[in-house]
Amino acid sequence: MNDLSDCRVLIVDDVKANVDVLVQALHDDYQLSVALNGEGALRSVEKSPPDLILLDIMMPGMDGYEVCRRLRASPKTREVPVMFLSSLEDVQNKARGFEAGGNDYLTKPFEMVEVKARVHSLLKAKAYSDAVKEKIASELRIAREIQLGILSTDVSARTRGTRLDIHAALEPAREVGGDLYEVLRAGEDRIVVVVGDVSGKGVPAALFMAVTTTLIRVIAPELARPEEILSRVNDALALQIQNPRCMFVTLFCAVFEPQAMKVTCASMGHPSPVLVRSGSVPSLACTTTGLVAGIVPGTKVPSQTLDLQAGDTLLFYTDGVTEAFNAQGQQFGSRGLFDHLEKTHGQSAAEIAASTLAAVRTHAGGHPQSDDITIVAVRCTP
Repeated sequence: MNDLSDCRVLIVDDVKANVDVLVQALHDDYQLSVALNGEGALRSVEKSPPDLILLDIMMPGMDGYEVCRRLRASPKTREVPVMFLSSLEDVQNKARGFEAGGNDYLTKPFEMVEVKARVHSLLKAKAYSDAVKEKIASELRIAREIQLGILSTDVSARTRGTRLDIHAALEPAREVGGDLYEVLRAGEDRIVVVVGDVSGKGVPAALFMAVTTTLIRVIAPELARPEEILSRVNDALALQIQNPRCMFVTLFCAVFEPQAMKVTCASMGHPSPVLVRSGSVPSLACTTTGLVAGIVPGTKVPSQTLDLQAGDTLLFYTDGVTEAFNAQGQQFGSRGLFDHLEKTHGQSAAEIAASTLAAVRTHAGGHPQSDDITIVAVRCTP
């Protein structure tokens, strides 16, 4: 971080004499590039973002204020420091520069010592900031690996010999997130599937997710009914876990009995899975729900039993699926999900999960993912 010689400084000024002075002051210490107007500066930055921009204010065509505003509007250049160059010394013009997103101000005519000192200071601050961000990013990448490692990977191994074909997919919106799923073998003819969504995002949600997943793994094999599982998990979260931020989790639990061809479902504030059945339009499998988990101990959880048919698929999901936005602000929505699932009859669980995720991505286009996405497909094989 002490060696800044690899840093690149972009000098933007329409007066050659000013450019010459700055080049003379800085060429021994940094990599330099030059633009003679605002449009040229933006083209140069788009091609290769510099570490610092020395930006003249008064230029023909696009002035420095507008250049700075456009830089700040782009995620690619939002953090690049900008030092304004101007002969205007009044407070109003300086304030306007800072409002546009400038980091510092250098007044003409330039003093060599001041130019060097201010440039060095801004580059050193950026280098320190970059190092801190990289350290945080590295730690979050490790946290992501750990979190994804908590989840069941080969869920198909847990359903071998049960006539159930199960596939799961999870994509956090950030490095880590609050979605969860679990598939457990609880006896010869009982498969427990749980899907959940923790309130909030990022590290706090990820930690709450890890606690919830651990509780499910401990509690679910001991109990036969989904409402009992959710009730016990809720009580543990509400009574035993320190929760100063009052976080909560929506949970859906389904206990499959493949030999009897039935499933019993219970929900705590979580969307119902969608039933995909040959000869019928997709429909909600469960119409009842209780309160979210983790807030009120002793909450009553309703349940509902559904008879299954060979070829049926239940698609469990979190609201990152239906609430995925495109560039026009339109959600994928329940309608988009149902329309897609109507085309999936006869597909395997893996194919349904993959095609649903692809449909959500297609709808979103290049719009950033706004929430964690979890999909679990459970198919009753013929």
